[in-house]
Amino acid sequence: MSIESHKDLARRGIMLWAAAAEDADSLFAPGYQNHQAPSVEGGTQTLDLAGWQSLVEGHRANFSHGKIEILLQVGEGDLVVTRWRFTFTQTADFMGCPPRGGEITWGGVQVDRFEGDKIAESWVDWDMYSFFKGVGLLKE
Repeated sequence: MSIESHKDLARRGIMLWAAAAEDADSLFAPGYQNHQAPSVEGGTQTLDLAGWQSLVEGHRANFSHGKIEILLQVGEGDLVVTRWRFTFTQTADFMGCPPRGGEITWGGVQVDRFEGDKIAESWVDWDMYSFFKGVGLLKE
């Protein structure tokens, strides 16, 4: 596959955070690993495909009206780096915080490693501070 095809797959995988527009199995390899740094629970964590899908479904259950912006993508070899920005509205309690109304915006960088035409591994580094501030877990 070309770098442009890999960039498209990486973008489509990130867009799953906003809506289940396509089957994740068409994008991710069976042994997929997702490395979250930080993890929303603290520290870091590595999720398999089922664990990642559960995380994404939980996000969609608590946050709606999503807008995902792809700010930059760079590809080389079997890697694609994507800088993104999420803007969502919290519509349900999250970690004990009721919805506050308004939008929450945070960003991140994701590195996806490909095996053939599927994403085999992702490393995600995201702005937990802005996210936690937006849901009310951090006070000004």
